[in-house]
Amino acid sequence: MLQISPTSFRSILILQTKFVGDIVLASALAKNLQLEYPGVSIVFLCEARFAGFLTAHGIAAEVVTFRRAMMRGMPLQRGRELLQMVRELRQYRFDMTIDVTDSKTSRILSGLVDAPVRLGYHPTERRMRWYERQPANVRMRPFAFGERHYLHRYLSPLEALGVDLRVRAPAICPLPLETTRVLALLGKCRLRPYGFVAVHAGASFPGRRWQPERFAAAIDRISMETGLDVVLVGGPDENEATDKIMTAAKTSVVNLVGALPLETLLALFKEARLFVGNESGPMHIAAAAGTPVVGLFGLTDPAQWGPVGVPSISLRPPMPCGCVGGDLCRRIDPSKACCVWRLDVDCVVDAVRELLARTEMALEQAV
Repeated sequence: MLQISPTSFRSILILQTKFVGDIVLASALAKNLQLEYPGVSIVFLCEARFAGFLTAHGIAAEVVTFRRAMMRGMPLQRGRELLQMVRELRQYRFDMTIDVTDSKTSRILSGLVDAPVRLGYHPTERRMRWYERQPANVRMRPFAFGERHYLHRYLSPLEALGVDLRVRAPAICPLPLETTRVLALLGKCRLRPYGFVAVHAGASFPGRRWQPERFAAAIDRISMETGLDVVLVGGPDENEATDKIMTAAKTSVVNLVGALPLETLLALFKEARLFVGNESGPMHIAAAAGTPVVGLFGLTDPAQWGPVGVPSISLRPPMPCGCVGGDLCRRIDPSKACCVWRLDVDCVVDAVRELLARTEMALEQAV
């Protein structure tokens, strides 16, 4: 077994090349490592759009970025992008690499960086082909601490290193400047802190997006029954669903879709009374901000991907699912299945009502 000397750790690379929800969950790993190894420099490998979020909130000291479009391009493009990453990463002379991405590319990078301590999963999520190899010299269990949520997949390195689990869920505080900006924005939109519900209707695949007309119906009822305002949030590529909701909703809705960077979105969620949305990255950002969450799930199991660390209700239709997606649906792939379409408006409104009642006392103490 590899003998690990913690005092020698000056720099650690975390390979997390996935999406914003994964980045948020992996932030708990970084926080635990910072507590265990004071003064260590944590570097993330991730997409460029996450770099500012990670460094501004102290999750990473530095970030090495890649372009996902290039990694999905022609072989020559992929090769050039990979070579550029390796050159930049090797300049750091890392003492440890932690591969939580668990992909063919991340394993190649971990091997080429060749840090003295290299952590990787055993077994890997997808069985490796005959020509692939696992460069890790410290093996991690697929899920750690007796749990099965994906948060504990990203916390598994701690168990492998014998590090105590101190930070049990992501908790990211908004930057003071972003809070100031959000409070000014709320005033401009005539919204009160804790007086609105943040709604996210987007997701990476159409089958994971609850129908816009149902969002609109739920928004109307939530606004009427609770007196809370509604703010729509999302990325710039989510305008189609947003337009449908704005057209169908009878309630006046504030549309901030495509208008907020991640740092400002986090601060907005902190001021929201509640988050309602599809299983997606913004759901995990809202939970990390400490905002109660109603999450809408399909084939993806909330026990593995639900919000953590905050009061929440995860809604999922009964399984097995009677297919409603036709040719669009790919049942074996949770990211490409349309089961969330079977959720009705009543259950979402009931969940909002229940979660508001459950968190009312905590809100009064906070205010």
